[in-house]
This record gives sequence, structure tokens and C-alpha cells, in this order.
Amino acid sequence: PRLDAEILLCYVLGVTRSYLYAWSDKILTPNQYAQFQALLTRRAQGEPIAYITGRKEFWSLDLQVTENTLIPRPETELLVEQALARLSPESQAEVIDLGTGSGAIALAIAQERPFCRILATDNSMAALKVARANAQNLGIQQVAFLMSDWWAALGEIKATLIVSNPPYIAKDDPHLTGVKVEPRRALVAGVDGLADIRQLIAGAISHLEIGGWLLLEHGYDQAEAVRKLFIQQGYESVTTYKDLAGLPRVTVGFNMS
Repeated sequence: PRLDAEILLCYVLGVTRSYLYAWSDKILTPNQYAQFQALLTRRAQGEPIAYITGRKEFWSLDLQVTENTLIPRPETELLVEQALARLSPESQAEVIDLGTGSGAIALAIAQERPFCRILATDNSMAALKVARANAQNLGIQQVAFLMSDWWAALGEIKATLIVSNPPYIAKDDPHLTGVKVEPRRALVAGVDGLADIRQLIAGAISHLEIGGWLLLEHGYDQAEAVRKLFIQQGYESVTTYKDLAGLPRVTVGFNMS
């Protein structure tokens, strides 16, 4: 609660947290106090900090987020790490980020691999508007954006690496009560949470170059099921990686044919 309060107070004052400690005796103006109380009320009602401030840091990038995008989470940085491990610093590979949302994954990869050409897709025009704005604000130019419902608009496009953080929560999962504000379409994937993952794994084969990789984030309890789906579609070197909390979070597969 203290951290949340400090972040919101910094937002009202337009300062850093160090300022609060250096000037702890500063008295708020009536207008600043009213703004601060209004933001505290929104937070107490369950609205995420990122939506209140409109900003979220991911991979050291300052990103705009709105109610039309999922809030980037620290565990998703594992997906970026595994993508970068398969792309040399000089790589000029084609990369696709499916369901880009705020553009967090695509922009993080672009920041670290400036010679790669990245296509970021989403089925929400509102989300793509946010992602494009983030790319422009960060001065990242090698990311193209396309409206597509997963593979629908990709045609014959192929890539060396495809990455996605798709919806993976079951529609009746009790965890949904904790994410009531975020867009449901970015969270829920059918009865078992695997509907979109099935579609991604099956469709990726047609869009991966030989020797290409598919990398997917998934739920902490879905790793075994996801690995089976990879293997059923003929992927090789199927491996699951754990996040910083020690939970299986990202599974990858290699396209040999």
C-alpha cells in the first residue's frame, strides 16, 4: 500500500520517489490533495496502478498502457530472454509477435536486436494504436504492425522466430476475480485455457522457416499439456523454462521440417 501511495503521489506531483524523501515536509496544495485522494479511491476500488497512471515499465522500457491492453508483467520478460537467446546481436531474422497488446515483447526484442525485422499483430485496433504510439515514443522503427486474428491476415508470411503471450486462463478460473479490469479477450481462452495456444501451435508450422522457433508463454499449471501439443504437431527440442518464481512459464519448440 505504501509503494502504491508513493507512486500515485509522484504521479500527481510529476516527481520521482526520491523527491518525496528529500522533501518529505512539503505540503500539498488543495488541488494536489484532491487529485491524490481521487487516485487513492480508484486504487482502493481495485483499479491497477498502470491503468491509473497510464504507464508501465517492461524490460526497462517506459510503455503506455490503456484499458485496451494487457498490463505487461515481469514474468513475461522470460519470453523476451528466450527469444534473445535464439537471436544473435547481429541477427537480421524475421520475427513475429502475435497478440502484441501494448507492443511490450516486440519492442523489447527490437531494442536488443536492432537488425531484426519484427511484425507485431493484434486483433484489436485500439491495442495496435497503443503499440504504435509506444514504438514512436521509443524511437523504434523496425517494428511493423498488422491487425490480424492470430494467423488470419498473415498470408504467406514466414519468420525465423514466432513469439506470443496469448490468453491462457480458463473461463471459470477463480484467478479472474483478481484481474477484473483488464480486457477479458486478452486473458480467457476457452474451457481449459488452451484454445488459443492450440491454434497458435498448429498454425505456426505454416509460418515458420525451417530451423525456426515458436515460443509461447502459458499458465503455471499448463506446461505438460502445452509440451504435448508441441510434440503432437511435430516440433522438436520442446523445452519449458521457469520464471523467477520457479514456475514453468514459457515453452519453446523447433521446426525441423
